[in-house]
Amino acid sequence: MTFDRRSFLAALGVGGATVLTGADRAVGLSGGSVRAGAAPSVDAWPVRARSPRLAPDWRALRARLGSRLVLPGDPGYPVYRLGFNELNDGQRPAAIARCASAADVQACLDVARGHGIPIAARSGGHSYLGYSVPNGGLVIDLRLMAQVHVRSDGTATVGAGARLIEVYTALANAGRLLPAGSCPTVGVSGLTLGGGIGVLTRKYGLTCDRLAAAEVVTADARLRTASPGSEPDLYWALRGGGGGNFGVVSQFTFRTAPAPGMTVISLSFPKGSAAAVIGAWQEWVARAPFELWASCQVAGGNPPSARVVGCYVGDQSQANRLVDRLVAAAGVKPSSRSVLPKSYLDAMRYMAGCSNDTLAQCHPVSEGGRLSRESFVAVSRVLGPRPLDAGRVAELMNGHTGVDLLLDSLGGAVSQLAPDATAFPHRSSLASAQVYASATPANRREVTRTVDGIRDGLARLGATGAYVNYIDAGLPDWGHAYYGANLPRLKAVARRYDPDRVFAFRQNVAFA
Repeated sequence: MTFDRRSFLAALGVGGATVLTGADRAVGLSGGSVRAGAAPSVDAWPVRARSPRLAPDWRALRARLGSRLVLPGDPGYPVYRLGFNELNDGQRPAAIARCASAADVQACLDVARGHGIPIAARSGGHSYLGYSVPNGGLVIDLRLMAQVHVRSDGTATVGAGARLIEVYTALANAGRLLPAGSCPTVGVSGLTLGGGIGVLTRKYGLTCDRLAAAEVVTADARLRTASPGSEPDLYWALRGGGGGNFGVVSQFTFRTAPAPGMTVISLSFPKGSAAAVIGAWQEWVARAPFELWASCQVAGGNPPSARVVGCYVGDQSQANRLVDRLVAAAGVKPSSRSVLPKSYLDAMRYMAGCSNDTLAQCHPVSEGGRLSRESFVAVSRVLGPRPLDAGRVAELMNGHTGVDLLLDSLGGAVSQLAPDATAFPHRSSLASAQVYASATPANRREVTRTVDGIRDGLARLGATGAYVNYIDAGLPDWGHAYYGANLPRLKAVARRYDPDRVFAFRQNVAFA
């Protein structure tokens, strides 16, 4: 099976984008040569660009890593250099270090820092803009660090290179869960560091809300423990402050919860009813019990169409009663309706679009195997506490066939923390909004204009925030959109732990 966003929605009966809740957002650099047919890579290097100095001593790093250091010309380079988004294939890192331990990460920083090249950590490789595969830079690839160990007290240690399906499977085998995203190959690192919006968010909080401690290699190559009692400012920043800003996390410790039975929900509504569904959905999720998470997915067209998919922590009968309320509020009979009981792991596989496949087919690509990738443009907004004008939201999608708007509910447990309790500021928000469209190098600019126009239209309606895990090169005032009032504190943490801007890229928090 080839997993992508569209396979998820296709599995649910929609042609569009999935809820990709979480993406590696490591540092990057663009420029240099671009292979024929590839789109130019995003200009990710700061305006105050630094000229490369003497090249790093790759021989010294090779002595440490052996064949796990992959350089241009090495047999594995053509595959290891690629990220998830095919539009970023023009980016060619100078080296990819496949690290197996925190000591390997430290060795990478010892060799590479101070040479004027970008240094990026990569977990799942899903950075929308390819920031985890910096052109001319060093990729610190964490994918070999994917262990998941569940302790008797319910805490779990998770290697920074683990992908979500690996985490879900290991936790389910121990009868535990972690709230996180839906895409099975997304890396746990980028997801957590940017917040971690997912299908269990309203009941169990963001992924970062479950973070008890993190082992972090900072820019000075020191291994530190960030927790409430150790490096508390760093610990605060790692919970929603975005990947690539403060160091390279090598291991997470999460507080997990017992895994109960769940119910998954999928409703399709007729074309022409998008405004009614959007309006009813916003009021419905605002009043829903914490156990319910739901996404309203609007496919552009003439007219737009809408679906609602969701996950309820509880039994089928109660989920059906909640669905009945939504249908009554919308005043539109769905053209299809599915409310099915699932185990925790089966519910996560369903939300990943691979419930009819073997677990191996949901799993990340094995070493040396084929890559399942996509070519797309995506941006985001975050709603405020009040619903948007549903009719005007539907109008934004009118005529835009092939473009999808995903409204993913927040509230619930997310709203129980103050906006400054962690670096994630959007605690009072009703929902996040992702605008997604497939694109090719040939139509990338046209698609980007369309997607950006919808993003800006949402801002005019009151959705002025943005989600850092859906990182956006063209986002106006991105620092405040991502971080709100937490931005000054985040900048101070970045100055403390990376004063020389070793982890520098255009949307590094230090440049906001």
